[in-house]
Order: sequence, then C-alpha cells, then structure tokens
Amino acid sequence: MNTTPEVTARTGVWFVGARGSVATTAVVGAYAVAHGLAPTTALVTELPDLRPDGLPPLAGLVFGGHDVSAQSLPKRAEELAAGGVVPAALVDAARAHLEAVDADVRPGHAAGSATAAEAVERLAADIADFRDRHRLDRVVVVDVASTQPPVPDPDSMTAVDDALPVGAVYALAAFRAGASFVSFTPSPCLRLPVVVAAARCSGLPWAGCDGKTGETLLKSALAPMFVMRALELRSWTSVNLLGGGDGATLADPEAARSKTVAKRSGLDAMVGRAVPGPMHIDQVEDLGEWKTAWDHVRFDGFLGTRMTLQLTWEGCDSALAAPLVLDLARLVSAAHAAGRTGPLTELAFFFKDPVGGTEHRLAQQWADLVAWRHGLEA
Repeated sequence: MNTTPEVTARTGVWFVGARGSVATTAVVGAYAVAHGLAPTTALVTELPDLRPDGLPPLAGLVFGGHDVSAQSLPKRAEELAAGGVVPAALVDAARAHLEAVDADVRPGHAAGSATAAEAVERLAADIADFRDRHRLDRVVVVDVASTQPPVPDPDSMTAVDDALPVGAVYALAAFRAGASFVSFTPSPCLRLPVVVAAARCSGLPWAGCDGKTGETLLKSALAPMFVMRALELRSWTSVNLLGGGDGATLADPEAARSKTVAKRSGLDAMVGRAVPGPMHIDQVEDLGEWKTAWDHVRFDGFLGTRMTLQLTWEGCDSALAAPLVLDLARLVSAAHAAGRTGPLTELAFFFKDPVGGTEHRLAQQWADLVAWRHGLEA
C-alpha cells in the first residue's frame, strides 16, 4: 500500500492522468515535504492564513488514479529528474512510495474505447475500490490530464452520450463514486449541463477550471494595477512557448482554443472591456517541461502619453502546478468534511477560468479564499 509516516490516512487523491508530469511531481513533492526532505515553498495551504493544522496533512494523503499510459511513476519521475524538474535525490528517496502509488493506478478511459455509460461505471468502481481498500473517509478526484477542446453543442449531451468529452466521463464517475472533483485542466466538463446536474444531485463540492500557474497569474496581479491607477490599456499581446505533453496537445488548434479562451476571459473581466492583442500558444519541443511567456503591454498615461511594459516569464510547468494540485486536494477535502456542496467559487484564486465565479483580481481572490477557509472552522 502507499507508504507514509505514522499518520492515519483519511483523504485519497485520485489523479486523472496519474502517470503524467504534474501528478508525478505532486506525489514526489508530497512525500518529500512530509518526510522533511524539502521545504513547503509554493504550498499555499502551508501559509498561516490558511490554517494548515486544520487541513488533511500531506503525510496522510493516499494517492492513486487513472491513466492511459503504461509508463510507471518511478520511470516518469526519473525522466523529470533528468529534465531538472525534481531533484534526483528525492526520486531515489521516494522510489518505494512511487512504486506503491503506481500499484494503485488503473487503466484510464480513451475516447471510443467503451461507451460513456460503461466507462463511467468502470471508473467509478475503481475510485470506490480505492477508497474502501485504504479505508479513506473521502476521495478528491483531480483531473490533470491533457487539455480538451470546447464542446460545440453542450446542451444536447446526456450521460449516455458517447460524444461526451473524456473529462466529463471522469467527472461523472467521480460523482457516481461519491468523490469530489477538481478540474485543473481547460476542460468543458464542469460547464456541461449533464455534468452540473449530476454534480448537484451528488451533494458534493467541486472546483475548476484550468490551474493558474504562470502568465495568467501575472495578469491577475498586474491588470488590476492599471485599472486602479486609471491607466488606459491599449493592448496586451501574449506569446506562450512550451514543450512536453502539454505543448504537443496544444499544437491542436481546437485544444489551444480552450486554453486561450480561459486565459483571455480573466483579462477582459478585470479591465471591464475587451482588451485588443493577439494571444499565441506554440509548441517548442526542445523546451520539454519548461515554458516561456512573453507579454507586450501598451498603455496610455496622463495626457495620452503612450508607454510600454514588457515582461518575460520562464517557469517549469509541473513544478508550478503540482503544489497547487496538493493545495486544492486538501482544501476540497476540508470543504467536503465541513458539508460544503456545489461549486467552490472561493477557490477562484487557483484558476484561470473559475467555475461559478466572476472575480479574477488576485488580491481579492486571496481575501475571499482566506475568509472562506476561516469560515470552514466556524
């Protein structure tokens, strides 16, 4: 079984895409922090404002998941270490734990491999079996799989529609199994009426979508600055270069459209109007797990003086996403334990395109998150 220190395991984290870069980094990171091998850097839930003592401890999280890949977690972790994403020493230290988690990974669902109804039943049974075998109080299903394209006619879909997006099938399976759900990818699933209906009937909490890890994080901090200083934004151009599996997926124009819609909606909402400027997402295979974003911002100051802000963001996608995934699992589990249901709009701080929410300003999102977290213990 999963190997952790002597802490009763109460919360399961079930990854959709369990052998991918983000999930693997999260498993290695949780193990390293729990065993004192790494600091809590980038874990928001370890900040005093979010009262970490009242959240499920990292040492008590039990991991499993679904994946269509047959590559093992230890092998994926070795690749990440070779790419400079995680320290090789931590992979060695966590190897037995990675092997144990890998034993809890079940075959995932690919479009066309089974009917939607059959897939939901099988996936839900896997999640329920995981919960029962590990005697968990609750399970949080976190989708960290590939970006999925928008759905042309969402209102027409039903639970037995074989055209359902893969993410929607996993979401329905989670709710069927009594597990809360987090969509960390740009997926239409939590806005499909059929999924929303199932979610509400389940009486469970859910959150999404599309984790805010890099360039959009900068926008959510900087765009309100222009508004508060009464500076007129003329244009905001963004160029995103990335490699790895995410880059390969986003080379598909339809998949990329899901991403750009999520990225643009927040900027326009914060400024209060559509802000001109192209947005590009391009694959550069050589970048691997790393991504680079370049932003060119034009704005007017006093008396119409035209000025420019340029910035470059270079980061490791998996290392940026993995701590947020762990934060969300802990917070959603706590919300479930507190009896919260429905879309957790107060978790907008973590997302580009928050389901059920309209607030995109980072400072206000943080204030809302802190107030909500304190309210869970009221």
